[in-house]
Parts: sequence; C-alpha cells; structure tokens
Amino acid sequence: MSTALARIAQRLIDAFQEEGKLDHLKGAGQPLPARSTNPNLDAATEIGHRVMAENGAVPPEVAMRKALSEARAAFKAAGTDDEKRAAMGRIADLELRINMAAEFRMRRR
Repeated sequence: MSTALARIAQRLIDAFQEEGKLDHLKGAGQPLPARSTNPNLDAATEIGHRVMAENGAVPPEVAMRKALSEARAAFKAAGTDDEKRAAMGRIADLELRINMAAEFRMRRR
C-alpha cells in the first residue's frame, strides 16, 4: 500500500475511533486471533478462509463428502429395492464427482 493511501486509511480509522463507530465491533478489546501455521498462505487468503469458515461456507468437496455420507446412510436405511437402487445411483454420482474434483485439484498443482 502506498504511503499516501496508508495515511488516508489511518486518518479514517482514527476519525471512526474518535466518533465511537468502532466500539461495538465483534472482538473489540480482544487480541487479534493467531494466524494459521501455514506459512504459504498470504494474509488475504487466510482472511478469506477465516471469513468463509465463520459464515458457514464449505468447499465443494467437503459438501460432496457430507452428501455422500448421507447417501450411504440412506442406502442402509432403504427398505425397498427401488429405494436402494436410487441411493446407489446417488452414491455412484457423488463418488464420481468427488474423484473428478480430486483429480482436477491434483492437476492444478
């Protein structure tokens, strides 16, 4: 950040503090949370991950794995052959999607 921009930002922060607009923020008066132990994450990525986690956002693969677990439970609970067949189709679809996502992630590296 340029020094001129940093000075403008600091002036705005100081003005908001004097007006009391920053007094009721979540975590006011508490130390900042510790940074993650991953040295390869830049600050912006780390903040993005934290904000997503605090708001309940999950990566697509995690959501698919949860859905797969639920589909397997539905298969175990299925009573009729039609219900089992539908659950097996859902399981196969989710396993395929998870494997495709994992392969895509590995190729991106």
